[in-house]
Order: sequence, then C-alpha cells, then structure tokens
Amino acid sequence: MNNLDFSNEPGFSWYVVLLALSGTIMLVLGVLPLRGLKVGMRILNIAIGLAFAGYAYYLAFVFEGGTYRIFFQALILPIAMIVTTVKAVVERSNAKNAPQQPVTPYTPHAPYNPNAPQAPYNPNAAAPQAAAFNPNAPQAGQPGQPVAPQGAVPNQPSAPAQPVADNPYAQPQPPQQPAG
Repeated sequence: MNNLDFSNEPGFSWYVVLLALSGTIMLVLGVLPLRGLKVGMRILNIAIGLAFAGYAYYLAFVFEGGTYRIFFQALILPIAMIVTTVKAVVERSNAKNAPQQPVTPYTPHAPYNPNAPQAPYNPNAAAPQAAAFNPNAPQAGQPGQPVAPQGAVPNQPSAPAQPVADNPYAQPQPPQQPAG
C-alpha cells in the first residue's frame, strides 16, 4: 500500500520524502571512504541513516493510518552531519598539506644551542608546574649563600643547619648542647 498522496496529505508525504532523503544522505556519508572521518562517526551515520530510511519505508508502505510521530531532527540532523563530515575532511586535508617540522630527538645532556628551532609560543598551553617550596634552598639573589633557619635573626651568628636525610621538607634541628 502506498501512502504517498501529495494532493490529499502533502505534509505527511513531504515528511516521508524528506525522511527518506535524510536517511539516504546519512547512509552515503557513512559508506563513502572519506579520509578524516573516524570509524565512530561512520557507524553513527550508518545507524541514523538506517533508522531514518527504515521509518520512511514504514510510513510509506506499511503504515495503515492512525497516529505517527514527526521528528524534526530528521530535517536538521543530516545538515549537522554533513557539516561535521566536511569539516573533518577539510581539517584532515589541511593537516596533510601543512609543512611538517622536523622532530628532533630529546637529548638531555646535549649542549645548549641558541640557534636551534624552538617550538612556537602557545598561550593556551598549560602553565608549567612550580617546584615545591624548599626553605633550605638558596635564595634567588644570593647564589651559594646559606639560608638562615626560620625564626633566626638575620646577620646573627647561628649554628649551621643540620642535614635531614629522609625528609627534605622537615625543619633542621638545632645542635644539641653538651651536658655539664
């Protein structure tokens, strides 16, 4: 039984035609071997295309009257999927045509070369993590100078800080005075 009658129910008939067209477009996008389209997106295109085409077939040939549902997504979703597919293909071709910068291997003990190519500045990159605070580390303006223990009066002679073997964050202990 053919339910498409544009003179009697033009809204229903056009909906079935657009639903079938949307399903066909989605199936074609899922089946075509487009570079840059990931497997998940292909599967999604095929699944939605089959659902739309199947519902259009049901409404056109099996449906015998009564109530039916109109999905407005059937008209919007193929446009969104086409835009997504074209964007993925264009980005893939732009990335393929972009000049590749040579990647130099990381050598931690290599001497510094000021003429070596540097990575471009990326303001959106994550900030480097700050080093943990170490109260025993030399101050920035005084390289090699010992740091007075916390609570010590500056420019006053004090006992040298004792090394802490197991815990770098522990406070140094003052030297023990001999008894007697």
